[in-house]
Amino acid sequence: MSRFIVDCMLGKLARWLRILGFDTIFDCSLSDEELLNLARSQNRWLITRDRELAAKGGYLLKAEGWEEGIKEVLEKFHLRERIRPFTRCPVCNSLLQGIGREEARLLVPPIAFSRASKFAVCPGCGRVYWDGTHLLRMKDIIDKIGGHHEKRKVKGEEPQDY
Repeated sequence: MSRFIVDCMLGKLARWLRILGFDTIFDCSLSDEELLNLARSQNRWLITRDRELAAKGGYLLKAEGWEEGIKEVLEKFHLRERIRPFTRCPVCNSLLQGIGREEARLLVPPIAFSRASKFAVCPGCGRVYWDGTHLLRMKDIIDKIGGHHEKRKVKGEEPQDY
């Protein structure tokens, strides 16, 4: 299982799990009981720094920084081979959909359109993503935490253009 729900103390971890392609719920409006119930009902791992919450059914993250936290989660849940970076929206968790250049022309700033070659849109929140310099920095971080930034094709999965 590589689906998660992350408590409110771990927002950056949640964002990076999504960047790595893992289905991750992050909602600060949920109570501890709601987090636990959602984790159980949706077959998700609950990740927390709250010892009491972990004792009720979550995984207690021990690492201090977010990069070390990502490394710990990748190791604990044996996820390194399941990384599918840049396939989920880091903001809302929806799967990204690749779009063509002409469709992107109306959705991105002119400078981004002139420099980027690949584009994706989030059907959940409408954000548009492209392969800019930020992507290179993200790939460096992924390499640093011991992941692989190259997307891997999974049987039955459509490759993303972003």
